[in-house]
Amino acid sequence: MHAFPHLSAIDWLALTVFFASWAGYAWFSEHSVRGAGGLIRTSQRYRLEWAYRMLERDVRVTDSTLIGNLMTSVSFYANTTIYIIAGLFAALGAADTLLGVAADLPFAGPGSRELLEIKLILVLGSFVFAYFKFTWSLRQFNLLSILVGAAPTGATGDPAIDAYARQVAGANNLAGDDFNRGIRAYYFGLAAAGWLFHPLILALAALLVCVVLYRRDYRSAALDVLRGKA
Repeated sequence: MHAFPHLSAIDWLALTVFFASWAGYAWFSEHSVRGAGGLIRTSQRYRLEWAYRMLERDVRVTDSTLIGNLMTSVSFYANTTIYIIAGLFAALGAADTLLGVAADLPFAGPGSRELLEIKLILVLGSFVFAYFKFTWSLRQFNLLSILVGAAPTGATGDPAIDAYARQVAGANNLAGDDFNRGIRAYYFGLAAAGWLFHPLILALAALLVCVVLYRRDYRSAALDVLRGKA
């Protein structure tokens, strides 16, 4: 709290743009009607198809391998995030040295140790959020593997099979969505680093991240492939 008096009006404006961009894009892509045609929710429909095909197979080695690959990707990001967090804690401990370096940067403007610390805490908070999302995603993929191991065998049309397919797809969606939230936190964590240079860079970087995410989720070749338009 002692650092808040060091924030200027332009700092508060940039922070408002940053958090509004992050929360606004998350709501748009995950919950809004207009965001339903994006990569995230299109992938969810394929997860349900995967669940149905899995339940039709007697041997599920392929499904187990695919889940293992997903878990490996999430584990990689979780482990990497730990190193980033450790580095940011080290940066907080060397705030005085960083302050001297930052004073020589263009557009840095006047600063103080307290202001630098709160800027680093914003970056740190973004990656801590990502770490929690990645680890929760990993745990949910473990639950998904349990559901696959306990899955019955049957064809589409059987009410019990349909219900179980929705269970499997639901667990897969939850794990995948939290992984996506962790990746999104990485993007906004990089945007948060722009505040170290100037508040306007923070605001512009947050808006740029929204543009990049929108293009990848709604205007990418990957989405065309899933839609069968490639």
